[in-house]
Amino acid sequence: MPIIEVKLFGELTPSHKEQLIKETSNTVSSVLNLPLSTVRVLLHELPTENWGIEGESVKKRLEKAEK
Repeated sequence: MPIIEVKLFGELTPSHKEQLIKETSNTVSSVLNLPLSTVRVLLHELPTENWGIEGESVKKRLEKAEK
């Protein structure tokens, strides 16, 4: 049973999550020639305030860029 972990920066809409899970599952099932029912997909979203670049959170950097 394959378990696919997808790590994302930022947040996805519920519909994007559903589409990502569906298409990832279908691709893995096809490539590995396994039943779709055996594929597991885990999404890990990391909010922009929880990671940084050059000593500054990405959330703060994005806020500055919007100004």
